[in-house]
Amino acid sequence: MTDTENYADIAVTLDEFVATVEIQRPPHNFFDHSLIGQIADAFDALDDNPDCRAIVLAAQGKSFCAGANFGSGQDDNSGSQDFTEEGFRNTTGILYREGARLFTNKLPIIGAIQGAAVGGGLGLALVPDFRVAAPEARFSANFVKLGIHQGFGISVTLPRLIGQQAANLMLYTGRRLNGEQAFEIGLVDVLTDQDSLRSEAIKLAREIAENAPLAVASVRATMRRDIAAVVVEATEHELKEQQWLRATDDADEGIRAVSERRPGNFTGK
Repeated sequence: MTDTENYADIAVTLDEFVATVEIQRPPHNFFDHSLIGQIADAFDALDDNPDCRAIVLAAQGKSFCAGANFGSGQDDNSGSQDFTEEGFRNTTGILYREGARLFTNKLPIIGAIQGAAVGGGLGLALVPDFRVAAPEARFSANFVKLGIHQGFGISVTLPRLIGQQAANLMLYTGRRLNGEQAFEIGLVDVLTDQDSLRSEAIKLAREIAENAPLAVASVRATMRRDIAAVVVEATEHELKEQQWLRATDDADEGIRAVSERRPGNFTGK
């Protein structure tokens, strides 16, 4: 196994044509534009490495990614303290530009989802071509519970994966699905126990990597087609919707309610 370039918040290793990109902001791996940029840089570097044919995206800690931290970028126990109007105005546009880069790489990606993939963390979990998850995994587009619009390109990536109606149900309700429920609707491709999660993700990546790499890249390019451009367009719209909703009383209440683990008392203002 070979360690590749050094990054502040991720580790990248390469073994038998399969790279593992591991997010290292435990326990919940909240992201900011710096972390997303590091992942995008790693994907770009691996694209240029002839010894890499597939990537596993994984994470340390309890959660795969519990969402975005729009302020300082430092972890806390909820992420809500930095979910500020200033954070939105100054950082979200940069974040989404970095996020769109994740869809431009050439190599197949397998996501290893061990825990919560919530909000923007769900958006990150939708970047890979396939997802391997444990029953303990949790998937939620909880934006309406926060009083805002979905982001990170979820408007297009989620319905492409599970269909428009199933995506609508997740987005309108903000409900949380466990690994088994996600597997039933096609959000997860392989369901396995927690101890086997990483090995099963690598197993799938190696099954892909054993094929002709130019053919795999060609097929993937055809199947993913215009996804990067579509995500860019979607995030531009999502950001506009998020910004005006962030200024509402309901957004303030939603953020407090989620932080306090209670239902929101919304007024439509």
